Amino acid sequence: MILIEILRSILEVILGIAVFGLVAVGVSFLILIVINIIELATGKRWREPVPPLKLSDAELPHVLVQIPAFNEGKIAADALFAAATLDWPQDKLHIQLLDDSTDETSELAEAATQQLRAQGFDVLHIRRDDRDGFKAGALAHGMTKNDAPIVALLDIDFRAPRGWLRIAVPYLLADPKAGFLQSRCEFSNYRTNWLTRVQGLMLDAHYVMEQATRYRAGWLFQFNGTGGLWRRAAIEAAGGWMGDSLSEDLDLVVRAELAGWHGIFLMDPAVPGLVPDRLDHWRVQQRRWSNGFVQVARKLLGDVWSSDWTLGRKISASALILIQAFYLCAATATLALLACVVLRGFNIVPYLPMIEFLLILIAIVALSMTLLPYLILRRGSVWQYLTTVVSVPPMMIYMSVSNAPSILKTVFRGSRESFMRTPKSHQNAGTQEF
Repeated sequence: MILIEILRSILEVILGIAVFGLVAVGVSFLILIVINIIELATGKRWREPVPPLKLSDAELPHVLVQIPAFNEGKIAADALFAAATLDWPQDKLHIQLLDDSTDETSELAEAATQQLRAQGFDVLHIRRDDRDGFKAGALAHGMTKNDAPIVALLDIDFRAPRGWLRIAVPYLLADPKAGFLQSRCEFSNYRTNWLTRVQGLMLDAHYVMEQATRYRAGWLFQFNGTGGLWRRAAIEAAGGWMGDSLSEDLDLVVRAELAGWHGIFLMDPAVPGLVPDRLDHWRVQQRRWSNGFVQVARKLLGDVWSSDWTLGRKISASALILIQAFYLCAATATLALLACVVLRGFNIVPYLPMIEFLLILIAIVALSMTLLPYLILRRGSVWQYLTTVVSVPPMMIYMSVSNAPSILKTVFRGSRESFMRTPKSHQNAGTQEF
């Protein structure tokens, strides 16, 4: 009996720590919500991008478009054709397919490359002997083949609007200390099934509420690895792309900010791509992101706190870098709570106040973070919204329990995992014909 009491006490301490972590994550989102409320109430945004430069074609810089690929099949060729439709002077547009494939993708990509080169486009199909550094290694290798001052990144399933560069590049050039620009991403297959609808809701909240608000507040925010631009000077000042994290994009952003650069977030035009339409594919993607964030935290959190940033900026940056701790805290809290209830003879009453508090916090955060983007972007009816948003909490709990062991391993061992690509659904990616 005494041993059961001791075990229950230990588990309740663990439960309390996990709940504290969940509350900390919730509070970080509540701050973003409050900022939006203040902006709506005052009618004034905290920050706007510097007005874009007005440039003639002769003044436009050379732009390198990099498209990483690994065993993507025909979608790789489609990505090349889509990049060639971008409205930019042909002699200043340089396209690279960074192809680490081990299947028939390379043959299809080479055929598309030759077709575009015959039409006068500067397209390179770049192959490496190995996948050293994964995506980061491919991006770094590609940059050695071209010296364009602006680098645009597009994942294989993203199709930038024709006028994207014309709009985005002048914003980046207008701010001399802007190291990168992140465009809002759309997801063209978000109506495919319940899983894509849930992801669409969450990702709309990420871009409209989290990314945009962090930018307006002057805080560190993510580069999402696609649908964005980088200044070559900022990449080089930060030490270049590094392959020691599965979240090479966040890693570069933090290092660039420490080197004195900052980012710009652009709501429009959005760059459409795809979300995983199968649960196992989504789990792979989320696990990669979670482990990558932990690796960045292990690597750079100390540098953030030893920097000359203000205390508020350090705290906000830490909140972003540690955001994936939600999964570990949620999994720990769920398992610890179940164990405590069992040890109390299935008596849940002592834990009801805590459960009610968490449910209220989750409801406030989930509704406040997702409803406004849903309405702004006109995603559908209120009924469709309600039927989707109720799926968010259980899906997050499932993902937490599924990914927690891998995250915990990375926390304590800093494990170096292989970059597991997220499978793409070719029929939803869109194609361009030449």
